[in-house]
Amino acid sequence: MALITCQGASFAYEGNAAVSGLQFEVHSGDYLCVVGENGSGKSTLIKGLLRLKAPQSGSVLTGDGLKADEIGYLPQQTAAQKDFPASAYEVVLSGRMGARGLLPFYSKADRRAAEHNIRRLGIERLRSRCYRELSGGQQQRVLLARALCATKKVLLLDEPVAGLDPVVTQELYRLIADINKNEGMTIIMVSHDIGSAVKYASHILHLQNAQVFFGKTADYVASSVGKRFLGAEQGGAQDD
Repeated sequence: MALITCQGASFAYEGNAAVSGLQFEVHSGDYLCVVGENGSGKSTLIKGLLRLKAPQSGSVLTGDGLKADEIGYLPQQTAAQKDFPASAYEVVLSGRMGARGLLPFYSKADRRAAEHNIRRLGIERLRSRCYRELSGGQQQRVLLARALCATKKVLLLDEPVAGLDPVVTQELYRLIADINKNEGMTIIMVSHDIGSAVKYASHILHLQNAQVFFGKTADYVASSVGKRFLGAEQGGAQDD
C-alpha cells in the first residue's frame, strides 16, 4: 500500500492554477526528488502534501497508517528563522509539538526522541549552543533532527541544501541518503540540483505547472524530458 497517493490532484496559488494533473504514488522506502524550474508548482505541491492547501480537484490520500501530521518537514529557512534565539536542543525538541496533542509540557518520551535524533545526526556537541550562532550546515542538521522527531515514516525536505557550500552540501546529501537506505525512511525532496537528484533519488517527479514525468530515476534519465533538463543544467554549468 502506498504511503501517499495523488489521484488527478490540482492546486492553485493565490487563485491561479499552479500545478495540475498530479498522478503518482510514494511507497515506503522510496526516495522521490521533485524537480522543475522556478514557478513550476513545487512549493504548492509541498503545501498540498502537508494538508496546508486543499486540492482544487482530485485528491491526496495517505495510507499504510500514515497521518498527515506524522510527516517530518524541513522547510526553506527565512532570515528570521536563522536568527532564532534558542538552543539547538530546544529547536530539535520542538519537533515533538505535533505529538503532544493537548498536553502543555513535553513528556519524557519527547525528550528521549530529541536526544535520540541528536545522537542520530552526530550533533551532540551542538546541543547547548545557540541556534543562531551555528553555521548554515550545522543549522540544517539541527533542523533535520527536528524533522525526524516528528516522524518514523516520511521526511519532506524543501531545498535542504540551499545556500550551503559544496562540501557541506554533499555531506548533507550523503546523510539523507543514509537515513533513506539504512533506516528505511521515505524521502520526498524538492531540489534544483538535478545532478544530485539523479545520483541519490529512486524516483523523479518533474513539474512544469503540470506533471510532465513521474517514474524511476533511470527511466527519467533516458526520457526526452530528462535529457532536455539534464542537458540544460550541464550546459549552464559549462557556461559559468
